[in-house]
Parts: sequence; C-alpha cells; structure tokens
Amino acid sequence: MPLSDHAGHASCGIGWRHPHYAELLESLPDLDFIEVHSENFFGDGGATLAVLGQAREHYPVSLHGVGLGLGSACGIDAWHLDQLARLVERIEPVRVSDHACFARGMAAGRELHAADLLPIAFNNATLNVMCANVQRVQDRLKRPLLVENLSAYLHFNSSDRDEATFLRELVERTGCSLLVDVNNIYVNALNARLAGSAADPLAACLQWLDQLPPGCVGELHLAGHCDGGDIVIDDHGSRVCTEVWQIYRHAQQRFGGVPALVEWDTDIPPLAVLLEEAACARNITAHIPQTVIA
Repeated sequence: MPLSDHAGHASCGIGWRHPHYAELLESLPDLDFIEVHSENFFGDGGATLAVLGQAREHYPVSLHGVGLGLGSACGIDAWHLDQLARLVERIEPVRVSDHACFARGMAAGRELHAADLLPIAFNNATLNVMCANVQRVQDRLKRPLLVENLSAYLHFNSSDRDEATFLRELVERTGCSLLVDVNNIYVNALNARLAGSAADPLAACLQWLDQLPPGCVGELHLAGHCDGGDIVIDDHGSRVCTEVWQIYRHAQQRFGGVPALVEWDTDIPPLAVLLEEAACARNITAHIPQTVIA
C-alpha cells in the first residue's frame, strides 16, 4: 500500500462527501487520498461521475462499498459487481473495500436487499460463504479486496470463534486484506461492557488488534460515535475520541504505518474540521519511530 510523500507518517485521507465536493476541488487541501462510497458513482455517466473524475486528477481515490453484502448466503448480486468493476476500471483506485456483513437474502421467494450492514455469525458456515463471495469479487476485479470489521448490535449464539480470529482466517483463505475500523472495535467493546462484560474496553480493543498479523491490514478507519445511554452507536457524526486515538496509535505501531482515513457521515461539519482530524492522524504517525512505519 502506498505511503505519503510526507516524511515520517503514513498516508492520510478523508471520506469525501457531497457537501464538500466543490470546496475540495477548489481548495485542493493537502491530503494523500480521498475515499468515496462506491455505490454513489455507479452508472455510465452524469455529473456525479464527472466530479469524481475531476478529483481523481488531483488525488488517489479509495473506493469503499456498502452494498456487496459479502456475508450473504445467496451470493453476490451480479449487477452490483458489474457496476463496481466498471467503476474500478474508470477510476483505477488505490484500494477497494467493503464490509464483513450480510445484506441480501431470500424472503417469500424473493431476493431482498436490507440496505444495511447486518452482522454475521463467526463460524465455519459463514466463513465458507464469505470466502466464496470475497474470492468472486477479487476474481472479477483482478485485485485484492479489503474487508472491514463491523460495528454490530447483536451477536449470534452459533458463533464459535471471535471476530479477529474469523477475519484472520478469511485473509488466510482468500488472500484479501483487512480494513480495520478502530472506532468499530471500540463501539463493540463499549456495548459489551453495557451488556455486562467485565473487560476493560480499551484493553479489549488492543487485544483485538494484537490477534491480527501485521501484514494483513491495508487501511485504518477513524470516526466518532455517540452514547445513547443503553447503547453506543457508530454514527460517524463527531470528532474522534481520546480512546480511539489511543487504539489508532497502537494499530499504527503494530501494522506498520498503513493508510488511514477519517470518516464523517452524519451532521457533516465544515471541511476544515475533517482536515483537522486528518492532521491529528498524521501527527500521531509522525511520532512513531521511523523503523515502524517505513
């Protein structure tokens, strides 16, 4: 994965959302890459795709999908994969990613899409489904896919291993990489505490990261979350909290200075706020010894 030309830190970008399309193209802030949701740019043409093409002239682009449903037992939607393959060919992104979730299934004889990132069970049956679907996507795109860990609000009794072990096995079997969302790890740990877990959330997150071999992570995500009292929600609507910055530092030390992205999807602030968060991520890696991130 490419590192930035900025000496002493891993490459850092922001999620590029519609309110900032024009301002980013006008100001061209100092970013190493931008990331967009793939599905927003499906289609053969139009203004939206033209805007992405303009951005691609100035920045590497990472395509982050939310609709493949890699854990769906009914497989990958052929139309969706066709559209993604065409977008990849047009944009030549630095990375392509989606989530370790399911989204599609059969109901009353019809195939339905939930339009959400639904959690999966961590067992052999689900692993076989995920491996088949990830491999199909990789074969079509002719490149490794990055798979992101999920913030989940329920767990399956049929799970027989933890999430990190499941994802490590997915990497070993398919050759894919992981997109590790450190905020998702922390949200899950906070909700586990609310459900009665005695584990310290921060310590649990560091242990989660330590279960993954360094070479399997290709990108990190940073975001904010909100506390609803009886549940913590991964809403991507605020600044990164202190604990998530601590987890991020540990991740960069362990995984060797991989590209990092700041996400903000609700209550989107001025572009300057996202750039401040990206600068924080850059500053953290600048203070990690060069031998770690080089």
